[in-house]
Amino acid sequence: MTALPVHVVRVFTDPDGAFGNPLGIVDGTLVAPADRQSLAAELGYSETVYVDDAATGAIRIYTPTTEMSFAGHPTVGTAWWLRSQGIPVPVLHCPAGEIPVTFSGDLVSVQADSSWGSTWDWRELATPEEVLAADPTSYRSGHTYLWSWIDEAAGLLRSRAFAPAMGASEDEATGSAATQLTALLARDLHIIQGRGSHLHTTHQPPTHATVGGRVVAEDSRTVAR
Repeated sequence: MTALPVHVVRVFTDPDGAFGNPLGIVDGTLVAPADRQSLAAELGYSETVYVDDAATGAIRIYTPTTEMSFAGHPTVGTAWWLRSQGIPVPVLHCPAGEIPVTFSGDLVSVQADSSWGSTWDWRELATPEEVLAADPTSYRSGHTYLWSWIDEAAGLLRSRAFAPAMGASEDEATGSAATQLTALLARDLHIIQGRGSHLHTTHQPPTHATVGGRVVAEDSRTVAR
């Protein structure tokens, strides 16, 4: 057996570096395609990224149960991590297509077609308190996204996402859903999701949106393979 390095970052933290959605990042050249799904399940993150070619930004994304053609927090996190390794790629390449990357201050953003990602059951609630009071165990299948305005004029809202179909009873910060909601509402958004993660989006009609946020590094880990 060998010790396989797994780099870990938290994506979409608040301005103080708290919260955020953990992401595992693995050198794809060290893991055969047939073994990637089982490793993603073993690691247990809502998504794990395999970097097949760092120089060109070629990546593949897996949840604990399936491969994703695109996902937001993995692309934002991988773009930040590659830059931290001295490889600031302008575009990531995943099965859904090209993902342009931008850096502005401490925010990392990716651009995507707002039709990409999972299909969500959108539920607008009356107050942020109702969103926070939701019980994850009530959502046993599919993908459900609860949200409510905090300040509609400012585009600030509170949300939670339940995705048992992806092996995540609750997803802390969901970038692809944020791009879809941005298109649905046809406006830029500042989303506070989960325990307190922050996502920033821009509406880019007719078909695109960006989603971005802050990323921090966690301690790396190893797994025996």
